[in-house]
Amino acid sequence: MGGIRRWRDKMGRTKTILGEKVREALASVLPITGIVLVLCLTAAPLPVDILLAFLAGAVLLILGMGFFTLGADTAMTPIGEQVGSHMANSRKVWVIVAVSFLIGVVVTVSEPDLQVLATQVPGIPGGVLVGAVAAGVGAFLVVALLRILFQIPLQWLLIGSYAVVLVLAAFFVPREFLAVAFDSGGVTTGPMTVPFIMALGLGVSSIRSDENAAQDSFGLVALCSVGPILAVLALALIYPASGAYVPSPMPSAADSRELGGLFFAALPEYAVEVLKSLFPIAAFFAVFQVVALRLKRKKVLKILIGLLYTYIGLALFLTGVNVGFLPAGTYLGRQIAALPFNWILIPIGMLMGWFIVQAEPAVHVLNKQVEEITSGAIPGSAMSASLSIGVAVSIGLAMVRVLTGISIFAFLAPGYLIAVALSFFVPKIFTSIAFDSGGVASGPMTATFLLPFAMGACEALGGSIVTDAFGVVAMVAMTPLLTIQLLGLVYQWKLKRAKLAEAAEDEEVIELPY
Repeated sequence: MGGIRRWRDKMGRTKTILGEKVREALASVLPITGIVLVLCLTAAPLPVDILLAFLAGAVLLILGMGFFTLGADTAMTPIGEQVGSHMANSRKVWVIVAVSFLIGVVVTVSEPDLQVLATQVPGIPGGVLVGAVAAGVGAFLVVALLRILFQIPLQWLLIGSYAVVLVLAAFFVPREFLAVAFDSGGVTTGPMTVPFIMALGLGVSSIRSDENAAQDSFGLVALCSVGPILAVLALALIYPASGAYVPSPMPSAADSRELGGLFFAALPEYAVEVLKSLFPIAAFFAVFQVVALRLKRKKVLKILIGLLYTYIGLALFLTGVNVGFLPAGTYLGRQIAALPFNWILIPIGMLMGWFIVQAEPAVHVLNKQVEEITSGAIPGSAMSASLSIGVAVSIGLAMVRVLTGISIFAFLAPGYLIAVALSFFVPKIFTSIAFDSGGVASGPMTATFLLPFAMGACEALGGSIVTDAFGVVAMVAMTPLLTIQLLGLVYQWKLKRAKLAEAAEDEEVIELPY
């Protein structure tokens, strides 16, 4: 009886936590759903089947995010921390290099967004692209972990890496590859990769006892975002640009049964895709558990249940965004771009960007870890507001590109140069968090709604989808670097004012009557 009671109590706690996660997801998804509803009832009417598919997709999105965030807390984060801590405790550099490179390759190949991008790049075989990008992430994950152990300043690594990226992009790589190359840096740091890599950094930094250990745990996502960009730029020197991206056809359903059939047909497909994505991570954990970790059975069971939650969440999430959100985004972009006052794309895109970043699963993981590591000094609300501002600006600039055809390099080059310059003036932790935020903000919601929105608009305007619409993910990844570091300047200014006020109070001499 006691065992049954404990099982019931545990299930009750799980349901409570899952309910909290679903409510958080509901609060994140409702705003963008409301914006789409307002647009489709006013300036950009949607066909009824696409609208109903969008609403059904929103429901799956909310459920998927709830299960995913619960799974990230109970499986992905503990696995990353355990593996990172064990690697660092071995004190063997070759072990850290070999295992971290393998981890980087495994989690990158597991990233669903990369598989989607690989089918859209003209001229490069999908398998070659995935392999090169995975190797790039693995190599830079090695660099990132060694940086933590040897306490190498992050800003110098970022300066060197982005200097190489900008030189290659400016002088050697065809224009057709620029947007896709920078997009690849965003899609590889998605819902599968971010929780694992960030937890890995926490595990490695945990063996250090100095005051900067926790701060240095950030920055892994930032460096791992550079590897894919360099990989695609290098491939662009080998493979000539050829072909063109062809947008997916709009789904249609004559009645509710056909509409349901769209989702029931897609769910098994994405369930298999997520299973393939999660299997390498589960297999890696199983081997590491047998060879090195040897965790207790209760802890292993908890991680396995967490992986199941992650699997359910990602399958529902990807089904919802691909069947419901992607067609709606493409159709809305076409409708709004066809209006006589198509400049309205810019404010509408900014409004969407403000809210859609809150629906990114990995953003919640980052906000939570930042608040915990800084003991509340950087609250999650301030992070959310800064990310929303950054993404809103980036989508506005992306719509300017769609309307005008301006090269993405004209925005990215000065943006990254300003971001690197700011790193010399803000507290180090803000630089690390800022560059991590860029990769985190550009997740599946950006790739499956905002990118199709830009593609639809570009198609209606007669522009080049490869050069003008692609790059939305890259823009979303760039602007948080600026807004989060500006938040750091404000934080630093407030801290100095508080210290000056405290010093002034200490200097005051109060004469007491006798």
